[in-house]
Amino acid sequence: MSDGGGRFAPLRTHWKLTSAVAVALAALAVAVPVVLADSDDTPPCQAVPTSTRALADDPTAATRALDPGEDLGRMKAVRALFVERPCGDGGEVLGRVVDAGTRTAGQPHSVEQARGAYAVVLALGRGEGPLPAGLATAAARLLGEYVVDQNLYFGVDRDARHPAVTARQAATAMFNPGRFLAPGEAHTDFSYSSSSLSSSLRINRLLARTVWDPEAFAILYDAERAYFAHYLERLTDGGADPDHKAGVRGVSPTSWPDRDLRLFGDRFGALMGLRTQFMRDGTIPDVAAFDRTVRGHTRGTYLAAARRVTSRPAQGTIAARPVSGTVEGDLMDGRGQVYAVLEKWAAARRTPGTRVVEMRREIDVQYLRTFRYPV
Repeated sequence: MSDGGGRFAPLRTHWKLTSAVAVALAALAVAVPVVLADSDDTPPCQAVPTSTRALADDPTAATRALDPGEDLGRMKAVRALFVERPCGDGGEVLGRVVDAGTRTAGQPHSVEQARGAYAVVLALGRGEGPLPAGLATAAARLLGEYVVDQNLYFGVDRDARHPAVTARQAATAMFNPGRFLAPGEAHTDFSYSSSSLSSSLRINRLLARTVWDPEAFAILYDAERAYFAHYLERLTDGGADPDHKAGVRGVSPTSWPDRDLRLFGDRFGALMGLRTQFMRDGTIPDVAAFDRTVRGHTRGTYLAAARRVTSRPAQGTIAARPVSGTVEGDLMDGRGQVYAVLEKWAAARRTPGTRVVEMRREIDVQYLRTFRYPV
């Protein structure tokens, strides 16, 4: 899917509706994408059908429409919702459908919403070129809404059985969808891959179609920084897992936190690596203007609490946590921003210096690797 407007794929202003399509629509009264084209070789755009537009104002119907099913049997129908090159406000409308179908403000995600999130990422991550502006920001909000689940994505897991797990499954060690989970919440398993699919889902491919938009970049960067503070403040003073159970061979109190810190490095590295890649290939023609716009959309900085926090809020509320103040330093120095938060947390919690060095190293290794190869 390419941009229906904006800097990357400017549409012509004089579109003509072919009479054959108009007659067919009038006769059949069926909601199908209307194809609009001009006289040159510009690829036609498609009008978003009335039936799809209606989903934006009906969350229950939107969730049902985006849910691909436990076996992804409806994935083809979900893909069909996201028309290629939407005309006019089509990108914005499709973004509202994503918002409506994958979240309920302040509430834990249902398994149907979680499967819908998987389907949206799978459908949009497979296309080429930047997403339209309205859909790009919605995709960013989706990844921010599911920040715990998408942070755990680190490639295909052939042992994964479903695109989402129920709250009961999430509470068992077998599924391990992360730490500090809200009770009663389903989780998307973005590492799931069905043999019926031609290729596996790739979170970073969707990022690459999304973060050309400075507002989308800011949404994701805010979500990741908010989650990092949320995560740190739930660790022990020694930077360990407070829920660690002794007796499991090869698993220490810091084993899972170390893994999670590497994944944080991966997500921050992907964002900053894509920004650098887009600077080089011209996708971002004016990086200074891009950075100013990102900063303008950024909510602020996020610091971890000075004492350990034991609450387990719904995943979708993490990115909306209150800011701790305005951003200090270079916002686009990803590691610098992360390490400043880590150091302040460690000082407040009196974390041993050796452990802080270990934590920085875990973040750093994966950050650098993903920064070089973000997609």
